[in-house]
Amino acid sequence: MTIAVSTLAPIGENRPGAEWWRSAVIYQVYPRSFADANGDGMGDLAGVTAHLDDLVSLGVDAIWLSPFYPSPQNDAGYDVADYCDVDPRFGTLADFDRMLYAAHDRGIRVVVDLVPNHSSSEHEWFQAALAAGPGSPERARYLFRDGKGEHGELPPNNWVSVFGGPGWTRVPEADGTPGQWYLHLFDVTQPDFDWTNPEVHEFFKNVLRFWLDRGVDGFRVDVAHGLAKDGELPDTIISDDPSMGGGEHVAPYWGQEPVHDIYREWNAVLREYDGDRALCAEAWLPTVDETALWVRSDEMHQAFNFPYLTTKWDADDLREVISESLRAYPAVGAPATWVLSNHDVIRHATRLALTADTPRDGGIGPRTEARPIPGLGQRRARAATTLMLALPGSAYLYQGEELGLPEAVDLTDDVRQDPTWFRTNGEKYGRDGCRVPLPWTADAPAFGFNDTGASWLPQPDEWARFARDAQEDDPASTLWLYRTLLANRRQYGLGAGSIEWLSGYPSDVIAVRNGDVTVVVNLGSEPVVLPAGTLVVASEPLAGGALPADTAVWLLAG
Repeated sequence: MTIAVSTLAPIGENRPGAEWWRSAVIYQVYPRSFADANGDGMGDLAGVTAHLDDLVSLGVDAIWLSPFYPSPQNDAGYDVADYCDVDPRFGTLADFDRMLYAAHDRGIRVVVDLVPNHSSSEHEWFQAALAAGPGSPERARYLFRDGKGEHGELPPNNWVSVFGGPGWTRVPEADGTPGQWYLHLFDVTQPDFDWTNPEVHEFFKNVLRFWLDRGVDGFRVDVAHGLAKDGELPDTIISDDPSMGGGEHVAPYWGQEPVHDIYREWNAVLREYDGDRALCAEAWLPTVDETALWVRSDEMHQAFNFPYLTTKWDADDLREVISESLRAYPAVGAPATWVLSNHDVIRHATRLALTADTPRDGGIGPRTEARPIPGLGQRRARAATTLMLALPGSAYLYQGEELGLPEAVDLTDDVRQDPTWFRTNGEKYGRDGCRVPLPWTADAPAFGFNDTGASWLPQPDEWARFARDAQEDDPASTLWLYRTLLANRRQYGLGAGSIEWLSGYPSDVIAVRNGDVTVVVNLGSEPVVLPAGTLVVASEPLAGGALPADTAVWLLAG
């Protein structure tokens, strides 16, 4: 089937101030782990299309697709070799068009990932830069610099890679002698672009137009806080978390002021198109106020609320981050955006109940001190989601959380693929544990991920009980909980609402009212008496009318 690109207009129109992205629930599809239509062990776009009806029944408004572009896959597709095509592992541009058309036909919008901080070292621009040599226009597209020391044998500064190890790699020149160094804040195969070069600006504006012309509804922007670097390339204070910006010691490559001009350019490109197209920033910044700077009216439309994601299961901490979010984002005309899990962090069904703290980017595995507490993480995750989906603004879900999937914590060393694992010599496990392919059918090969049983990461045997078909007809399942929450969120307009904090509860209880719905979350250890009202949904069964520990409810006033 051939689909004309001109048919792929974005769905619907919205009034200013009521755009779809202000209150949408957006479901992250990690394509390589979602569903595999051709049986090769890696998910693909045809697999996404085949399961769109499952997402309709779940009740989401949009999907965000992690990268599916041509790539050597050294960082699971975040090393892009061609920004305007589809990697054969995932299908073809025609497969993308079919998926987009089918999603729009079902009322689901489509957001695609964009990776502008760096390309793959196999991108034609970088290959041309290696061939052209120092001082060339080709090298000016990337951050090539001469080294320090008598013979340039030392890197230009002390910057390190987020994945571990140095942030600079030296290249041989045409005559075989050691030459210049190039910056890669991530893997050695991911050279950083030089965003002071106008050619880079024009290139990415054309990439935006390529996908907007096909009909996409927006872009999630990878490492949005990292594009601009301090032009002096000064040494920095090495942080325990090199992916964070802000704070007392701002790394000279995170959150630099010139990056905002880039997104003003992009915002203008999106305004060239009909419909409400959106930009969402992956900007790891330590405070809500710093993050809110990315969503001023002429820049991004959303920014992931990572301060919320990283908040511990503590009533005071949650009250503070929710209050601060609902102050800071509306102050610049943007919605608060809530998220608990994604492809870079430990799944919240595990993270919320660990026996020890763990670095955000470290992952967990067989030899880490931090281990999940059986059952408690699932209970807290259900309660946390029940709270999150009652909050005004937009919410992001990560594939599999609607099944209650935990982190895969016992992957063996020989199957790991995250570059963090290799660049830290096994010191950090990285992100493989949250990326294991989904279980769809309990008694099928690869749990229904495909028909062959192949899987690029092994699925834990215990995941049979999390399979979608095992939960389909079970009202007590996490799948049913998510469906119920999403249906009632839409019915009562909670995404477009506002909250009122309720008093008279113990300090370890969160209680808010959003329109007609009262939300009560018990983060303490003792049951809590509930107010009168009609029960809409509970994350766990109530105990004689009282709210048990680690449980949340929605009530309608009696």
